[in-house]
Amino acid sequence: MFNRTTLIILCVALAGGLGLLAAQRYFAAPAAAPAVQLQAVQLYPQPRPLPDFALQQSDGTQLLPGELAGHWTLVFIGFTHCPDVCPMTLTHLARAQRQWEALPASTRPRVLFVSVDPERDTPERLGEYAHAFHRDTLAATADIPSLEAFTRSLSMVFAKVPLDPDMPDGPYTIDHSASLAVLDPQGRMAGVVSGRLLGAETPDPDAIAADLLRLTNEHRP
Repeated sequence: MFNRTTLIILCVALAGGLGLLAAQRYFAAPAAAPAVQLQAVQLYPQPRPLPDFALQQSDGTQLLPGELAGHWTLVFIGFTHCPDVCPMTLTHLARAQRQWEALPASTRPRVLFVSVDPERDTPERLGEYAHAFHRDTLAATADIPSLEAFTRSLSMVFAKVPLDPDMPDGPYTIDHSASLAVLDPQGRMAGVVSGRLLGAETPDPDAIAADLLRLTNEHRP
């Protein structure tokens, strides 16, 4: 059985502990805001700047890093002779684009389609192809060294593959990454929309649209 002195000590200790707990709750800094919950987009813990690049747009102008400032941008690489992944992906992205058409042009998310087949895809042909899916899609290409540097900065790859191994200079296709790079409004590599190499199903366009709308709203000043 506790004696009177022990009981007093326990009461004092309990009161002190409760007081400390109350003080910690009162003076503690507010909890950090929860991260944005996204369905298709996977954001990196820290965005990374892209090296300088210059791509030739379908309207004849150059696409430089500063042109992408102020917008969340989805970047997809491919080519106009692509039999399946490119038209499927651009069709899904067009469905997403229609869901953010009402946003101001100054902040509206963008889709950038980059052809990695400059041998066949002139800027004019590329523009006609991309705009057939959605008029707002940016379309650009460049020479092979520039494309290799640009895609490498996005952790993407592509390769020219002859259709007949015995005819290396004959008809060919292009193997390329099927994922989408996500650039933030500062033009940095901020994340990715997953996709396996050629042949994988693309994520739900409604989920992509919802994610880009949410990210755009979060970025508003």
